[in-house]
Amino acid sequence: MSNKNESLGKTIGVVLALCLVCSILVAGSAVALKPMQEKNAALAMQRHILNAAGILEAGMDIPSVYDERIKAHVVSLEDYQVVQDKDPKDFDNRKAAGDPETSTKLDKSEDIAGLGTMETMTEVYLVMDESGNRNGAVLHIRGQGLWGTMYGLISLEDDMSTVRGVHFYEHSETPGLGGEITNPSWVKTWEGKELYGDDGKVKFDLVKGGASGEHEVDALSGATLTSNGVDALIDFWMSDKAYGPLLDKLRKGELTNG
Repeated sequence: MSNKNESLGKTIGVVLALCLVCSILVAGSAVALKPMQEKNAALAMQRHILNAAGILEAGMDIPSVYDERIKAHVVSLEDYQVVQDKDPKDFDNRKAAGDPETSTKLDKSEDIAGLGTMETMTEVYLVMDESGNRNGAVLHIRGQGLWGTMYGLISLEDDMSTVRGVHFYEHSETPGLGGEITNPSWVKTWEGKELYGDDGKVKFDLVKGGASGEHEVDALSGATLTSNGVDALIDFWMSDKAYGPLLDKLRKGELTNG
């Protein structure tokens, strides 16, 4: 009996030792790989922004072009001024939306995009032409689709009303149906569309049966709930409850440091 107990004890000891060594190796690998993961994530977001802005080209040096053509700012969605003590390189919109200190809970009556909470600060990406003059902006958008949250970017011309491009970079919609929000052919139909009517209210709409007006884009075939979700997130983010006052400041050239 004693030999059996000793053998069992040694086996358990070896297993625990192996578990400890594996845990140390995994933790060490995670720490060592974190800088690389963060660098890759930043590069991916730069690619998404350039894509939305219509600047991305195959084989281009993304960090270099991004630094030349994009000027990022963290902007308060409470007073619509640049937040001086926030470095855009260290800011994460998604984390801000989930942090009680940098977000606010939305009332169900106004939460048409199914967000739950809205960040009180956001990154604004000003698009610069080759002469260094501003000629547009890229903004974060998100909203509930059929199966989860759709994350994207919308690019506007310098009038802050005309759509230059849209790019949904993360979603869980059904391939071939709602997943067509990433189809280049559908995305292209957004170009040149107007967000606002003559009264200044959001007029952009996804319609069934063939879009014809300057405010209309075709809804996705067989994906009513996804189309409704895209429609709702545009209505919310471009409204006075979100980006509306910010876009007005950008039009007037009044975006200033806080």
